[in-house]
Amino acid sequence: MLFILYYIFAIVVLVMHFTGFLARHNMDWLVLVLAVTVFPAVIYL
Repeated sequence: MLFILYYIFAIVVLVMHFTGFLARHNMDWLVLVLAVTVFPAVIYL
């Protein structure tokens, strides 16, 4: 269940990044947080 929520969050963040929403609202750091959290998620698999 957590993996499904994580993937939904990742897809939403990537869509907002590519549409420019994060840059306009100065929240581009969410992409970096997502990148850092990928490694523990992959190791846990």
